[in-house]
Amino acid sequence: MAANNPLRGDAARLKEILSILRRRGAARGLTPEKLRLVLEDLGPTFMKIGQLLSLRSDMIPREYCQELAKLRTEAAPMPVAEVRAAVEKELGAPLPALFSVFEEAPLGSASIAQVHRATLRSGESVVVKVQRPGIYETMEQDIALLRRAAGIARLAAGTGDAIDFSMVLDELWAVSQQEMDFLREAANAEEFAQRNAGIVFVSCPKIYRAFTTRHVLTMEYIDGFSPDDLKALDCAGYDRAEIAAKLADNYIQQIVDDGFFHADPHPGNLRIRGGQIVWIDLGMMGRLSPRDQKLLGEAVRAIARHDVDGMRRVLLALGQPKGAVDHAQMNAEIDALLSRYAETDLETVSMPQLLDDVLALAKRHGIALPPGMSMLARGLSTIEGVVVALDPHFNIMRATAARISRGAFTQEAARKKLKSAAASVYDSLDKSLDLPALAADWLKAFNRGSAKLNLELSPSEGLARALLALGNRLILSLIALALLTGGALLCANGPAPFALGASVLGLVCVALGLCLSVGLMLSILRKRK
Repeated sequence: MAANNPLRGDAARLKEILSILRRRGAARGLTPEKLRLVLEDLGPTFMKIGQLLSLRSDMIPREYCQELAKLRTEAAPMPVAEVRAAVEKELGAPLPALFSVFEEAPLGSASIAQVHRATLRSGESVVVKVQRPGIYETMEQDIALLRRAAGIARLAAGTGDAIDFSMVLDELWAVSQQEMDFLREAANAEEFAQRNAGIVFVSCPKIYRAFTTRHVLTMEYIDGFSPDDLKALDCAGYDRAEIAAKLADNYIQQIVDDGFFHADPHPGNLRIRGGQIVWIDLGMMGRLSPRDQKLLGEAVRAIARHDVDGMRRVLLALGQPKGAVDHAQMNAEIDALLSRYAETDLETVSMPQLLDDVLALAKRHGIALPPGMSMLARGLSTIEGVVVALDPHFNIMRATAARISRGAFTQEAARKKLKSAAASVYDSLDKSLDLPALAADWLKAFNRGSAKLNLELSPSEGLARALLALGNRLILSLIALALLTGGALLCANGPAPFALGASVLGLVCVALGLCLSVGLMLSILRKRK
């Protein structure tokens, strides 16, 4: 931990947390605004937790996400001496030997790191992102304490059991660890540049690996205009509608084609420079597996076709049920959801709203979706706000339909297929190709002990009697098998007395087993007649 941040005992830090909660009146209920204020009072670590938490609409109620998104992005800057010492320690050389210019005033200071503009000895203009010394240990201690004190938050009437704090903390700590590894951010930027190498209007900062470690990141300085600076864009002669279309098209490509997308595409992480859209701050990226990408497409198709069963299958395949699922209730809610979009042209639908509705439905039924899905919903909502500000007539769903060449994603094509026999053949073949993958998924679930067989049976007295008889026969068969097997072993190795060279106890068990077996066979034969 940093020298200017003396080690505090767990008890002292916990006392500080409780004091802030008491001062903010947490025991009387944690409203969204009160939760935001509490996190701000607790300092940069908790502000970062709140910012990450605002991305997880699948974990916490939407109104909390919206409020936590207002958390300040700026934190108190580090002293320049501390910055200098951190850079020199990480890069192994005095600052003047590394940079011809290193500006002391930071461009920005956040909870995990702050950024300084600099010039390499070779003349390139760069920004240097410096991690706060000891932030990893501080966050680790705070999150460990929060795990112990998770019950405190449940005392708040405003949240109750709406938030699974243990799951939230595990997820947030995993994300924070990734974001604190600047080598991972460097790799993200390089992967992003490679995936978009063929797109002339998209770029990201160049990474200077020789000046980058886990705690210091050096990358190209990006000037230009923020996409929300509409006046500056107009003065520079940019076509805002063109920027909106290209920005949305590239973001949909990141999701649909790459499965690797910017998880926080707000205006501060975008620049318009030299006719290019430049994506910056690539520390938080979302990923979708090829299977998740395919299921996402099937979900859109199910919405277009009002396919309740198809939508339910997608949700169950995509997520992990936390318990028994009420399929009848789930079907009813999916039907109500799809009915809202049934008479609407998909190109006029808000895709972020649609995803939010699906996430909320999954949450109500205890289905935990992959983290990438909630990051996707938040990312789409954010990018929709950016492009609509640029062009009020723009629609993300229309951009999605334009990017995806498969006609199954459009409502018109879906309806045409439904009217033709070819649609049935196509669906059958498509589902048959999924059987090996579905079988593999079921076997994995079985191996984890989480596989479930869900049957929905109509009440029937005759069926109940038949099931009861079947169960009784199964039990008697197992008893007969046990008697025969155990008796055979006892005949050879059982206790005295003996008769006919075998233990009497073993002979009795075998006899009882034979009697049960004969009785069961006679019962089966009578039923057949």
